[in-house]
Amino acid sequence: MKPNYSLDDLRCFCTVARLGSFTAAATQLAMPLSTLSRRIRQLESDLQLRLLNRDAHRVMLTSTGEQYFQRSSALFEELADIDEDLHRDKQRPCGKIRISAPINAGNALLRELFYDFMQQHPSIQLDLHFSNSLIDIEAEGMDLVFRVGSPIVENWIARPLKPLHFIVCAPKDYDISHIREPEHLCGQPIILCRPMIPWQLRHQSTEQEFDFQPQKMVRLETDEIGMLSHAVIAGLGIGYIPDYFALPMIAAGKLQHVLPQWRSKARMLFMLYRDRDHLPLRVRLLIEFMLARFQQPLTA
Repeated sequence: MKPNYSLDDLRCFCTVARLGSFTAAATQLAMPLSTLSRRIRQLESDLQLRLLNRDAHRVMLTSTGEQYFQRSSALFEELADIDEDLHRDKQRPCGKIRISAPINAGNALLRELFYDFMQQHPSIQLDLHFSNSLIDIEAEGMDLVFRVGSPIVENWIARPLKPLHFIVCAPKDYDISHIREPEHLCGQPIILCRPMIPWQLRHQSTEQEFDFQPQKMVRLETDEIGMLSHAVIAGLGIGYIPDYFALPMIAAGKLQHVLPQWRSKARMLFMLYRDRDHLPLRVRLLIEFMLARFQQPLTA
């Protein structure tokens, strides 16, 4: 049967029963004594039960009221415990953080940072979900989200972390001396990575733009940046690789940077979170950690 009484009125009754006094209960509940008396009478009317016996000097539970109090007070004690646990959870650096991130940026840019954060905070667990699909982050219950490109999600805050560029790379032993302009890429063996087609290049000084649409000499097509990079390293052709993947391999002598004055337009890596004011401490700590780390230059 659907209840036809107010839970707030029930809370008032439990307070009177626990303190044994309307006056003390009204003080604790911060309401006028007349309002409290009216609400108890309304509860008894709604339940069609007499819960309290009152006289000028004291308040006593009826037999029915005693049963009702014993069963109902446990509910409010449980609610109080839940409230206390949740507030403690907000103040202590512990618990689980659910995170969504794109696969490639997650592996190359974020993975080591996640490990460092966990070393600093051993009571915090990370639940990582790497995917290139635009999942429903609210339905999936995410606490923190990393995205590349347009980050617009209603009621979520987006903080820019790092601009990302694609650059042209060749195998370490490939002769690139004759590739001085983007047009010279025509006729070269090419490795493609979907969906980054065409290669949208912009000169860093002149801002001249050139879209290279490979049609001939395509040796391999893939949708995975790790395989793209390995195919270029293996000598199969020239590739269009994210700088966060490519620059460490160029520094290590595994790749050559082709057309170093040309690169793609920036695509920003964003960090998204739900609000500023009600974040659990564990999430706030990770946000602050990431913002501090991305102020540092990316190193090989």
